[in-house]
Parts: sequence; C-alpha cells; structure tokens
Amino acid sequence: MVSAPPLIILSEAEWRARAEAHRKRAEKHTLPARKRRDSREPHPVEDFLFEYYPYALALLEKWHPGIGVGLEWDSPALPAPFTERCYSVACGGLFADLGKIPGKERGRIRWIRSLLTATRDRAPNFACHGLHEWAMVYRGRNVRHEKTTPLRLPQADIDALIESRAICCSHHDAFRHFASESRAMNRLQPTLESRVEMEQPGCVHTNMDLYKWAAKAMPWVGSELLLDCFEQAIELRDLDMRASPYDLTAWGRQPIKIETSSGRKIYENEQKRLAFNTIPLRERLIFALAPI
Repeated sequence: MVSAPPLIILSEAEWRARAEAHRKRAEKHTLPARKRRDSREPHPVEDFLFEYYPYALALLEKWHPGIGVGLEWDSPALPAPFTERCYSVACGGLFADLGKIPGKERGRIRWIRSLLTATRDRAPNFACHGLHEWAMVYRGRNVRHEKTTPLRLPQADIDALIESRAICCSHHDAFRHFASESRAMNRLQPTLESRVEMEQPGCVHTNMDLYKWAAKAMPWVGSELLLDCFEQAIELRDLDMRASPYDLTAWGRQPIKIETSSGRKIYENEQKRLAFNTIPLRERLIFALAPI
C-alpha cells in the first residue's frame, strides 16, 4: 500500500546536489575515522560515537530526504541508496513510504517518540558534574580507555572524589558501566525499563543519544537531521571526556577539573549551553516521527 504523496517535491538536479553536499559534509567525519581504523590509531574522543553506537559509517554518508519530501524520478527502478523496503515511486516522484513500515518497527519508533517527548517535558538537572565517568573507573579495576589514554590523577584521588560527592546519574547506559563498587553510591538506579520515567534534558548522554534515536528512525527522519544530531553529539562527548579523570592533553584537550569548585562551574555552564543547543534537535525529531 502506497501512503499519501509527499508535501514537497525536489527536482532531480536539486536532490542530487543535496545528496552530494551531504556526503561531503559527512566525510569530514567518516574519512578520518576510516583512516584511523585502517592504521589502528584510535582516538578516545572522536571514535567514541562510531564504537559506542553500532552504526556503519555509510549511514552518515548516504542521503535520505525524510518523510514528506519527494524526489523527482520517472523510472520504475530505484536509484541507490533507496530501496523498495522503504520507498515507492508514484506520479513521477520517489518518496519514503510510511505504508511500508513493519508493525514492530512502527512500535519501536513510537516508543522513541514517547521517550523524546517525556525527556523534553522534564526539568533538566545540571548538578551531576560528569561524575559518571569517574564512577566507571572507581577502584581502578576496569579503566575503559586505559589502552589509549592515561588517567590524569592518582587512583586514590579519583576514589576520594567519588566517595565525597553525591552521584545522581539518571542515564541507564552510563550507569550500567559504573564500577560495581560505585553503583550503590548513585542516588538513582536507572534501568532499561525506566528510561521514559528517568531521562532528563540536561544529561550529556541523553543528549548524545539524539544521534542514536535518529539513526534508529532512518530513513524516515532524513539524513540531514541525523548528521545534525551526530555533530552535536561530538561536542557533547568532548565535554564528557574533558571532565573525566582521563588525561587528554596528548589529544589537544585541556581538562575541566570537576574536582574543583571552579571546574564544576565551567562544566555546568558548558552542560547548559549544549543542552540548550539540543532543544531544537529534539523538537525536530519529535516532529519528524509524528506521522508514524
């Protein structure tokens, strides 16, 4: 069944130009990542989004218009990367066909939208100060990035900070990487099942996840929104790691020393700035998913 026709039709010249411009923009991130992968020289900040989120580099490079945008096309054969699984051709146009979304996928996308909406409507918390990265290396038994990045403080100092400050991490995927000894110190105990009730718009990891939710909702949300979310996630991850106990000076990053009051203030200001930047991205995702 073919769903309702799109609201906007782009000429073939226009959409091919947009696809090419998008590919070049994406390759600013994907080509260096491929080079690092081939040379086995990982980057503790810039490679994180490609490792933590299991999506192919090609996902960023391939352009899709998103729901409501049709592409001028008068051939019955679909051009790459458009597939019959998601697209239909009708009346001289090619478009993402909502009628082709399987029921299970539709349910998953609706759940994503409910999470995004609940997160948007919840008050932000800017008092966590990035302690989740410290809680992950508490006692030093499992230091995730030790092969690429040393710690900038002695283990005893890291442990003392965790033991002296309140931890209030609301993000399940961050919390599940806590050291077993630090889990009970968290005032919150987020679970996979409680995500909709607990995620909040001040959280660095929640805002990084906008990239994940856009990726899970492709091609329906469109590649330009996906790449916008990815580039914002890069900034969020940079803040995340600069505030961590890792020493990133070899990678051109100066630490945000959250073990000091001045460092915590810097982190909070940066966290607020980036959270503000994610507001329109979350709204665009909610709007894009509304027809599903």
